Amino acid sequence: MIKKLLIIGFGSTMIGIGINGFILPLNIINGGFLGISLLLNYIFGFKTGITFIFLNIPVYMFAFKSDPGYFFNGVIGAICTGLMIELLVPLNGMFHLPILSSVIIGAMIIGSGVGVMLRHHISPGGMDLLALIIAKWSKVNVGVIMFAMDAVIIITGLYLLQYVKLFYSLIIVAIVGLLASLITSFRKEQIFID
Repeated sequence: MIKKLLIIGFGSTMIGIGINGFILPLNIINGGFLGISLLLNYIFGFKTGITFIFLNIPVYMFAFKSDPGYFFNGVIGAICTGLMIELLVPLNGMFHLPILSSVIIGAMIIGSGVGVMLRHHISPGGMDLLALIIAKWSKVNVGVIMFAMDAVIIITGLYLLQYVKLFYSLIIVAIVGLLASLITSFRKEQIFID
């Protein structure tokens, strides 16, 4: 249990750093419920982390019925991720990089956090949990499923906000999905010492 909590702490901290330090200051979005939370922040001023937690409730109700193991790990992962996003808000505006550099660095930080959590069957949020459940049923890599769902959210955000900079969000989704795929695909090797 301590190992899971450390993984959740690491992953949610990485997501909080990536969002607040590199993505939120640019007014671009990520995918999943995080992307929806960011959209609601930009449009209505809702707190990103708190909105993220509330958006996850319906998916966790579904997960509880379909796979209780994912439910318990996911609830803790989503709450910690939402709280870390709120706790790390002071990072907003701290880094001043060109937009492409900020997008790439932020996506790599977020992707590392998401990938580590998913590798240990811990969901950092509802869409990721949904992707984990679909991957389990369909045998399609979780990163591929996440990318498809995230692309739909970003295209919707582009339509609603009509903000050309949102095309950078596709880079974020691609990098996060790629890192999540890579991290979850590595085989766990057993090392034996004689």
